[in-house]
Amino acid sequence: MPCRDDLETILLIGSGPIVIGQACEFDYSGTQACRALADEGYRIVLVNSNPATIMTDPASADEVYLEPLTVATLERVIERERPDALLPTLGGQTALNLARELALRGMLEEYGVELIGARLEAIERAEDRERFQTLMLEREIAVPRGGIAHNLQEAIKVVRITGFPVIIRPAYTMGGSGGGVAKTEEAFTTLAERGLRASPIGEILVEESVLGWKEFELEVMRDRADNCVVVCSIENLDPMGVHTGDSITVAPQQTLTDREYQTMRDTAFEVIRAVGVETGGSNIQFAVDPATGRQVVIEMNPRVSRSSALASKATGFPIAKIAARLAVGYTLDEIINDITGTFDFAKFPSVDSRLTTSMKSVGETMAIGRTFGEALQKGLRGLEIGVNGLFDDRLTEIADSELAESLETPGAERIFQLAEALRRGWAVERLRTLTGVDPWFLYQLKRMTEHDVELEVSPVDISVDRWRELKTAGFSDARLAERWGVTESGVRAARQAAGVVPAFKVVD
Repeated sequence: MPCRDDLETILLIGSGPIVIGQACEFDYSGTQACRALADEGYRIVLVNSNPATIMTDPASADEVYLEPLTVATLERVIERERPDALLPTLGGQTALNLARELALRGMLEEYGVELIGARLEAIERAEDRERFQTLMLEREIAVPRGGIAHNLQEAIKVVRITGFPVIIRPAYTMGGSGGGVAKTEEAFTTLAERGLRASPIGEILVEESVLGWKEFELEVMRDRADNCVVVCSIENLDPMGVHTGDSITVAPQQTLTDREYQTMRDTAFEVIRAVGVETGGSNIQFAVDPATGRQVVIEMNPRVSRSSALASKATGFPIAKIAARLAVGYTLDEIINDITGTFDFAKFPSVDSRLTTSMKSVGETMAIGRTFGEALQKGLRGLEIGVNGLFDDRLTEIADSELAESLETPGAERIFQLAEALRRGWAVERLRTLTGVDPWFLYQLKRMTEHDVELEVSPVDISVDRWRELKTAGFSDARLAERWGVTESGVRAARQAAGVVPAFKVVD
């Protein structure tokens, strides 16, 4: 079906200042959406409070307002610009919350502004923890056992049923803000009160702990004709208990059987249809018990998310662009042919560096490769923290007891600690018990560690096959130079003499 001709002006809301849990990924998505809608001939009005982003470049929209992202500001803009529609799903949690507030106060109805992409009812079903849990149970979709609380007394009643540990998830928040894991009554009281304060509607979900379970996300898109597609499947290297924004994520997923993946895919389609996201992208998070294979739905974002930006880059599928075009009437089959700095905790000395369900990352690195090892080592080099891949030789000096303690408590250095433990000969099963990381990933790390340990003394004598084996495993010339005690230029010259040179592949 053609794009809608009853709309002329469309309002987009930006994500505001760069904060943990919501950052430049949404500026990237919003800019992509602005361009897509402009190409369709619509007049675009954009409101964002952050001048330090490409999204607020005057070329991004017909009218750009650099104003505080508040309901009062948006009402003034709506009164002045009289948009026909508001697309709330491309500015992160900020845009979604503001759109919801405008709708609940009757401002959209008063000025004749239509919510497109996700209507109010769909936003409420997905973001309100109680409504989402009830809806999933009505559709016989498995979710963790638990209950909703609006005060501490109600929360205590729920925890008496679930027992400890429990996970606390505030409604209408981003990046796991205000949530966490409570293993004792004292910690529970503190987290519950914090979660109730963090939620704009004073609501938290208290549910059974799925700590240690495998974590997956599916990026799903739906159009007006009810076509659904999984754009990308994402698996976290860390198990549940570390926020996905702090974890190493792998796309596509690696450790599900085809039957398990198809079950997850079918469930994701049921979720997006049940919630009622009419068009665009949604991020649906799952937990899988590694012992039994039990799958549960954790949550759904009825909007473009940080994971959507990752999925777009990893697959070449421009999620924000497609979501914007779906919102104005196109169907997936009509547009499918269109698809073809240093940050770390040291900058914040007061921050607890242990990783939990509340996101702490202030940056990201991403890499694409033909193997897990190649992509991982590229990504780790991109951190710009002085390592040339998986191996941080400074860890050789720490004692076994200290290493085990560090591995048991998730932190920013865990991937390097795993490599060091494997280099010391620790068994995969021991590391699985300590960390909850799936054995598939641990065996991949083990093989990379074996490559590192087995490196010969001189680069001149190794075979072409060995060169290719090392490069396929993601070893850089810089890392090989470290191990061989020669210069990086010397390694490069020897590699080129063997006829092993880089190749460049396009994302399919």
